[in-house]
Order: sequence, then structure tokens, then C-alpha cells
Amino acid sequence: MPSNLIKIGLVQQRCSEDRADNLRKSIDGVRAAAAQGAQLVVLQELHASVYFCQSEDVTRFDLAETIPGPSSDQLSALAGELGIVIVASLFERRAAGLYHNTAIVLERDGTLIGKYRKMHIPDDPGFYEKFYFTPGDLGFQPINTSIGKLGLLVCWDQWYPEAARLMSLAGADLLLYPTAIGWNPDDDTAEQQRQRDAWITIQRSHAIANGLTVISCNRTGFEPGPHGGGIEFWGSSFVAGPQGEILSQAATDEEAILTAEIDIRHGEQVRRIWPFLRDRRIDAYDDLQRRFRD
Repeated sequence: MPSNLIKIGLVQQRCSEDRADNLRKSIDGVRAAAAQGAQLVVLQELHASVYFCQSEDVTRFDLAETIPGPSSDQLSALAGELGIVIVASLFERRAAGLYHNTAIVLERDGTLIGKYRKMHIPDDPGFYEKFYFTPGDLGFQPINTSIGKLGLLVCWDQWYPEAARLMSLAGADLLLYPTAIGWNPDDDTAEQQRQRDAWITIQRSHAIANGLTVISCNRTGFEPGPHGGGIEFWGSSFVAGPQGEILSQAATDEEAILTAEIDIRHGEQVRRIWPFLRDRRIDAYDDLQRRFRD
């Protein structure tokens, strides 16, 4: 395989309250993707647990762990064994009362070579993340790996063009989004379809605007809420090329090992015909640093 071609794997899974089983499924998924030739495998957001942010519950902080810690050590050994790069998403305990939603990158030799702490933290019904996570403080800095510079972002970050652009300006070769997003089962079918379409469209637009491949790995399955209701995670993990083209996509309601082969240099060819970075009016963008222009 020419060096500019790499195979990507995504593990879309259901999660339960059984943490050991969740991690086992993640590891089995990584092994399956590697067996299909994947050199980079991306896991979904908070893949070792249920999406506990449906309520504010102080006991859920017991799920957090240090980095390095037990889960990162186990995945590090797996990366070294398989000789692949792994992107994992963990609930990081930085100190007592200080926690982050953190994605890590493990190199082919098992080295933990970088991490990204989620910058944009939502606070909406069913997604009470501000209760659990301190906003990231590592900025939008790509992580340099043996297969390229990974612009690693997490879930709610995917709605912000500024985050994708800053990763691109810092030299990212790929944009990656471990994700946990789904429907309120009370919404009607048309509303559910609009939400899923918007989620796909915004990320495809990041691919186009920045001339980069986008990798989005979401969870699937229904997870009940603590007081009724719950979230039906819509899966649909996908890989989109630098012109927004869908290269591979999973179903909404099934666990999946998704793979796609990409040309990591194709983005440069696209940027030559669509030179958006060249034509940016950086002299006229000062107002982007304001919350709102009254």
C-alpha cells in the first residue's frame, strides 16, 4: 500500500452499565478493524461507560480515571500489540473536583503521545455535561503521529466551524470526532431526521471548508434516562472526504466496524482547486472574537 494511503477503522457500539464489558467490546472492535487492515482506529465518545450525562449525579464521578490509568494502559498495550494508532475517549480525573472529557492518542508502539480535552461543553436536557466536565485547556493543537497530524475534537465541538478551522490552520491532516449524540424518543420522525441530517451536514461542511477528511464515530443503541425517557443514539458513524463526499457510513441502529481507505494527500489537491485558505480576509475577522455583534 503506497504510504499516502491509509485505512481508517471506526468502532460503533452499544454501551451498558457493565464497564468491563464495554471496554471488552471496544477492544474486540479495535482487533476486528485491525484485522481488516486499519492503521488508525477511532473509538466513540466515552466508550467505556453509558452516557451518564443524562442526569446530574455525583456518584458518576466514580467512573473517572487518571490518564495514564487503567483504561489507557490497557489500550496502550493493545496499540503496541497490533502496531496501530488508536484514538480513545475517556472520563479524565485530573484532581479531586476537576474532571475532563478527554480523547487520547496511542502510537503504534503503545506510547501515549497526546491528548485533547473537549473545549465546547453542552448543557441541555439529557446532556448535562457542564456538571461533569471542565472545559479543555490544551487548545486546538493537532497531535503528530506516524500516519499524520490528527486534529482531534470531541462531539459538541463538531458544531463549531472555528474549532475545525483552528485545527486546520495548525496543520491537521485529518479531523476526528469521537461522538455521543442521539434522539429524544419523544420527537417525531421528521424532527429526528432533521437533527441527524444537520449533524452530518455540518461535519461534511468542515471537510469542504478545510479540504480535510473528517472521521466521526458515534455510539448506537437506546440508553434509558434515570427518570424515564432516555436517548436513542443514532449511530451513523461516517468518513467524509475533503470535498464532503461520504466514503463510508454505518447504520443508525447497529453496532459496526466501519472502515475506509483514504489518501491523506488528497486534501492538498483539493486545496489547490479550492484555495479557501488563500482567500480568507483575515484583516476583516476581528469580530469573530466577540460573543455577539450588537
